[in-house]
Amino acid sequence: MNRIDTNPRGAYLAALSLSALGVVYGDIGTSPLYAMRDAFLEAHGVHPTRENVLGVLSLIFWALILIISVKYLVFILRADNRGEGGILALTSLVTPVGAARNGGARVLLALGLFGTALLYGDGMLTPAVSVLSAVEGLEVATPLLRPYVVPITVAVLVATFAVQSRGTAGVGKVFGPVTLLWFAIIAVLGARWIAREPGVLWAVNPYHGARFFAENGGNGFLVLGAVFLVVTGGEALYADMGHFGKKPIRLAWFCVALPALLLNYFGQGALLIRHPEAAGNPFYRLVPPWALYPVVLIATAAAVIASQALISGAFSLTMQAMKLGYVPRMRIEHTSARQAGQIYVPAVNWALMLSCIALVAGFQSSSRLTAAYGVAVTTTMVVTTILFFVVERAIWKWSLPLSVSVAGFFLAIDLGFWGANIIKVPQGGWFPLAAGAIVFTLLTTWKKGRRILAERLREQTLPRALFLAEMETSPPARVPGTAVFMYSVPDGTPPALLHSLKHYGVLHRTLVFLSVETAEVPCLGAEERARVACLGDGIFQVILRYGFMEEVDIPAALQDLRHPGLAMRPTETSYFLGRETLIASKRRGMARWREKLFAVMSRNAGSAGSYFRLPPNRVVELGAQIEL
Repeated sequence: MNRIDTNPRGAYLAALSLSALGVVYGDIGTSPLYAMRDAFLEAHGVHPTRENVLGVLSLIFWALILIISVKYLVFILRADNRGEGGILALTSLVTPVGAARNGGARVLLALGLFGTALLYGDGMLTPAVSVLSAVEGLEVATPLLRPYVVPITVAVLVATFAVQSRGTAGVGKVFGPVTLLWFAIIAVLGARWIAREPGVLWAVNPYHGARFFAENGGNGFLVLGAVFLVVTGGEALYADMGHFGKKPIRLAWFCVALPALLLNYFGQGALLIRHPEAAGNPFYRLVPPWALYPVVLIATAAAVIASQALISGAFSLTMQAMKLGYVPRMRIEHTSARQAGQIYVPAVNWALMLSCIALVAGFQSSSRLTAAYGVAVTTTMVVTTILFFVVERAIWKWSLPLSVSVAGFFLAIDLGFWGANIIKVPQGGWFPLAAGAIVFTLLTTWKKGRRILAERLREQTLPRALFLAEMETSPPARVPGTAVFMYSVPDGTPPALLHSLKHYGVLHRTLVFLSVETAEVPCLGAEERARVACLGDGIFQVILRYGFMEEVDIPAALQDLRHPGLAMRPTETSYFLGRETLIASKRRGMARWREKLFAVMSRNAGSAGSYFRLPPNRVVELGAQIEL
């Protein structure tokens, strides 16, 4: 897997920073389309007076500084798992192998998995919100186009998801420049109005934010849910750390994204101070009439880029979850011969597309969708902060007072935003929570089901020592070639081998007992990849280990083995796999409904041969029935 230079410089640093601008900040970069507008919705009961505008701007300014600039870019980016970020990588970092039996570790694991599940809800909401809010600019141009906003949005979403199978390598080259153009446009639009109303800059004083809450009470707390929309890209930048590295992500933020966003938000505030009636869509009211259609076009392109980042993130998250044993094998297509991270997961792609279309058709406007948007991201941010506290104490060995001070400060902010969003559950916040609960159930059912299945298989497994002893006393006939028997129990005899011996009465001259393990780190070095042991009489035990961000290629790994007596020739190697038919039972394990769900998931899992990249014409599958 290609790794990012941890200390890029010069032109390479500039190129990485430009790429990071397009991928990492696409989501947060489109927030000006709807954040300020939602703060002054009639439902909140807060009118766009000068004092209220300064108060909202103060909250926006300090949210961007404290949440993005300080929490994520200064602290959270330091909590990397061998260079990789994201809540799943963070969960693996704080719940290492062997700790899962500990009660505290199980709670952390459950929290991390639920945060991961909510990211799928975010992947459904972000494309819908971003594209719909961009296309709604047509309503500002002329009310006659209002009936066409939803159909156009659906068409853009369909096109976005339809091209995923072609990969993002080619299109990705324009992500950075287009996003840079977008940030330049929103900065200029904002600066024009700041020049007309420079007093708006007084909003940097936190006094205005405090006064806003004091004067507006509960209504001011409701507005906090809209303010949170300006920082919704925090989790995305953390998850993309492994693709670009910390330095380019920080450089892109402080040099381009943050100044442009602040200029635009303050420009919208200046507009509202002069023209409170523009609160219905302050972003597009910043735009001169002659530039409206071009800005709608570039805003839609920026929204598609923001969507692309979340879609690609969902693909990567699925691959990580698959490697860690939380989802069944799915068909993964590699869309680039050079970049390992360029993947396409058809099942996830079409599920996201249908969900996005349903959301747009059901909610009809981006202002209704944003009510659902904040719940998922705030909950994930709360979980990230809790896990970060564990990193402070268990890994960085910070003192308890320091750990509580840092994590507690950010947790207080996160909980404030979470509280302002959770009350929106009846207005749409139920959707990401329901989607997260469904995904969480699937993740935990698959993980627990695989553990129970492994226990059932172990109960029926012939100990390897007995098999080797039988081979010595009653050796079967051996035929030329190499047989690779894949089995998850390293010290057992693969059932596929016993079935093969029972039916054919012969064994290959070279036998390989192969187990594949996934480490709870993103990547492993070449020296950590394989362990080989000779068991005698042409029989070898091979254990291959991969990080959860790495792609598995069994034939390539076996070809790289260097061990006396073991020469893997592709044309003489056959792969024997077991395929279990699962039957729900009354034995102690899971609830019957979960056993049935696990059986359905297992039947629909992708082919092991395809997942491990085995040559189709060299694979033999032997089945067995297993009671859960």
